[in-house]
Amino acid sequence: MESCCRCCMPCLHRLWDRLWPDARRRSDTHDNHVIANPAAEAAEIRTVSGDIRVPSPKKRPVQLYAALFDFEARSDEELTVKEGDKLSVIEKRGDYVLAKKLTGSLESGLVPANYVALLQDEFAKHKWYYGNINRVKAEKLLLASQNNDGSFLVRISESHSDEYTISTRGEGKVYHFRIQRSSIGAYFVSDKLSFATLGELISYYQRNPRILGVLLKEPCAQQRELFDMEPWERPREEFQLHKKLGEGHFGEVWEALWTAENRKVAIKMLKQEDTKQDEFVKEVQALKSLHHPKLIQLLAMCSRGEPVYIVTELMCKGSLKSYLTGAEGQVLTSAHLIYMGSQIAEGMAYLEDRSIVHRDLAARNILVGDDLVCKVADFGLARIIKDSVYTASRNTKIPVRWTAPEAAIHQRFSVKSDVWSFGVLLYEMMSRGKMPYEGKSNKEVMDLLTSGFRLPCPPRCPPNIYHIMMGCWAAEPIKRPSFHALHSQLDSIYARIYFKTIEV
Repeated sequence: MESCCRCCMPCLHRLWDRLWPDARRRSDTHDNHVIANPAAEAAEIRTVSGDIRVPSPKKRPVQLYAALFDFEARSDEELTVKEGDKLSVIEKRGDYVLAKKLTGSLESGLVPANYVALLQDEFAKHKWYYGNINRVKAEKLLLASQNNDGSFLVRISESHSDEYTISTRGEGKVYHFRIQRSSIGAYFVSDKLSFATLGELISYYQRNPRILGVLLKEPCAQQRELFDMEPWERPREEFQLHKKLGEGHFGEVWEALWTAENRKVAIKMLKQEDTKQDEFVKEVQALKSLHHPKLIQLLAMCSRGEPVYIVTELMCKGSLKSYLTGAEGQVLTSAHLIYMGSQIAEGMAYLEDRSIVHRDLAARNILVGDDLVCKVADFGLARIIKDSVYTASRNTKIPVRWTAPEAAIHQRFSVKSDVWSFGVLLYEMMSRGKMPYEGKSNKEVMDLLTSGFRLPCPPRCPPNIYHIMMGCWAAEPIKRPSFHALHSQLDSIYARIYFKTIEV
């Protein structure tokens, strides 16, 4: 319905209750604020700082796979593939995957799961790929004296984390072209031409500059090695501390003004008495090497003298823990929370692909920005590991309420112990910031977990979300889902809520 009069409000409220029952108490007192067509617009609630909209779900492209061997179909259900064929995997079916070709016939069918492999970090080999740099940085690099017209680079889109941008220099200016993704994962600038890989797209436009209208002649002249070693060190005098935001394992966290850049930032300080500076250095190294829209971004550091500063982007809403217990957090709907949880799973999936274990995943270590944007923070306990399991020393401080039993008892941390922590994080979110195992000591928590006890379903928590939590808390680590699976599940549930096909 496109319009509504006062007499129709009870009907609209009944519809609203059925679709969004946990938002009822807010919409009751704001009749003039109820959306006339909730199926066509993002749902919104009234909060202390204005309206919080739930964005439309984006179509997330299927991840790119490659065939490892030739496979000849033996039935109509199977798909013939050649070694090197690019595929999108739709779903796993036992020992097979349902796959679709991205070039040629675009057929789909079953292929043995061990015949395909996920392509990770496929662009890192290209000199033109600069990852997660912004528009301003790209223009600065391309306009440098060592570059000429036709110099170009490719970067992650600032507004769409699953898309890319070509930035190229022409006539002394820099032009930007958005590379979009189709629903099957293909890349395109114009919807008339699509390519299985980003490399194929770039090669095509290098050979056919008239179609794009600009030359893609040579990758940006600045060497990737020099770019990766960009000077992070900044003078301490460039930062003016404004207010203390909190205190963590390594020391205080402050909001500050970076005067040279005229922007607000967050600064983490190393405690003077903390002698484990090697741990601190590892955190910085991890931050410098990780680039994803759902991970907090390192901007600079001051390592000469004490206290050492780690400078990161500032998230205006603070930690998810404090946000959930604040005025806005208390009126969030299940849809809002599922949307936020999906973002966290997306960031953790990126770490999972790189065998990085966070070890302290909890609401206190998630930061919130405008429009419900969530980013994973605090890599102070993260480790880059080769055998996928990290064994901690016995005197390491462990957040027992968020830690998997095998990690708390045997100090065996892995991506799967992070999945357990994600389940507890979902509990924090769905209970609007409640302390897990409230009223219990750490020893009592461990005794409960070893006896098979699990946290109960929070009030107003959808059953399918609690089912996901229980999956994260499987006693055997191997039976817990991957972060990619969690991201996919939460995305799917969120889309169904948004388009009003299920109730929460």
